[in-house]
Amino acid sequence: MNTLTMPITVAPQQITSVQALQEQIEGQVLTPFDAGYDEARQAFNRAVDQHPDLIVIAASAEDVAATVRFAHLVGMPVAVQATGHGLPRKADGALMLVTAQLKELRIEPETRTARIGAGLEWSEVLEAAQQHGLAPLLGSSPNVGVVGYTLGGGMGWLGRKHGLACDSVIAFELVSAAGEQLLATSEVNPDLFWALRGGGGSFGIITAMEIQLYPVEMVYGGNLLYPAAMAREVMQRYREWVRSAPDALTTSIVLMNFPPFPQVPEPLRGKSFVMVRGCYAGPLEEGETLLRFWRDWRAPAMDTFGPMPFSQVADISQDPKHPVPSRTSAAWMRELSDDAIDAIIRNVLPDGAPPVFTMAEVRHVGGAVSRVPDGESAYSHRDVELLFFCLGAAPTPEAYARVGQAAAALRQELQPALTGGVYMNFVSGQEARERTPEGYSAEALRRLRAVKACYDPENLFRYAFDITPAE
Repeated sequence: MNTLTMPITVAPQQITSVQALQEQIEGQVLTPFDAGYDEARQAFNRAVDQHPDLIVIAASAEDVAATVRFAHLVGMPVAVQATGHGLPRKADGALMLVTAQLKELRIEPETRTARIGAGLEWSEVLEAAQQHGLAPLLGSSPNVGVVGYTLGGGMGWLGRKHGLACDSVIAFELVSAAGEQLLATSEVNPDLFWALRGGGGSFGIITAMEIQLYPVEMVYGGNLLYPAAMAREVMQRYREWVRSAPDALTTSIVLMNFPPFPQVPEPLRGKSFVMVRGCYAGPLEEGETLLRFWRDWRAPAMDTFGPMPFSQVADISQDPKHPVPSRTSAAWMRELSDDAIDAIIRNVLPDGAPPVFTMAEVRHVGGAVSRVPDGESAYSHRDVELLFFCLGAAPTPEAYARVGQAAAALRQELQPALTGGVYMNFVSGQEARERTPEGYSAEALRRLRAVKACYDPENLFRYAFDITPAE
């Protein structure tokens, strides 16, 4: 039977069918039989092939609330997708609520704050904020959605100087599992506010948030590219460099296998490099001085470091702007030991065979991130300064499985250098579900489950990180 007309027996005067739901909201309701369904179900990561039972594209926070009440009444779990990034569990069998149309954006230069709708990408916020000489704590990919990134922590090129995106949140507006519109701040629903800063999307559907902005206009950023044959000595030198790095310097070391695609610049196409990436958010002349550590040592094959408007921060990471199929994995590191360096090189750089990984990266964190007291928010592992991340192209299910197996094997080799924790924003799919306990301290996980029991005892929002209600 077409679910569009399928009646559902619930209490009187409630929305009892998909047709009735459509009549109650301004947005769009799509069943698998409707035109537009296949486009709406797409994730940014094309390796995710999901088939929700119903899709609602909300036009307002009121639409979100009405949809959640409907889902609660009829017993449908709810998966949330804004820009398409970061859904840890495929929305199969769910009502998928799309918040991409919630595009409200207001910059307040006097208070250095922004009100952000849940459908915005960071690029939109960055462009508006930079007109006032301000910057949000966005990530390396400005086309990532603001909400999912922030709920998982939010680590970007201003991280060591200004902290995580979740630390800059002043207020969340959300819809609870009961379909109620709530506010969460340090004073209103403080337990929920605590959980949402790092705990993911298991506790409600964010419709808007207010964040702090920071005075950043120019930075000293870019990349140094060295031949892949120099990977070991470059990684060892990077380890030495970051030991005394100032907080204004956020960096990473990357092994990159550039694909042999026409859109890749010819000097890089089909080649492998070890890359030093970074952003210095301080006086430009100081940034140039910091880079002498490298330039006076060995001339890189390519050097793009220099003064740049922060509006062009995407040029540092140069992440894909268009949907691609991929798989990621990550782990917190206690040290970048020689053995760990050798394991990363051995597994990532090709040795006569096509590489499994497109790239592997070790990010230097710490700084302002580590100065927030433990327990201030759900985000955990603040005392760890090195984060390993790897990514492989996954155009087929076989390739997806192959990348996952290779990542698990690499993490096993790295075990002596790992802490046992994981940054949840950098793992995806089933791995994100399985490793949720590794994302938090034991006390944080206990508190998260207690908050979950209070705000979503039936686990309606079960498609985010795997945080189940405490009994």
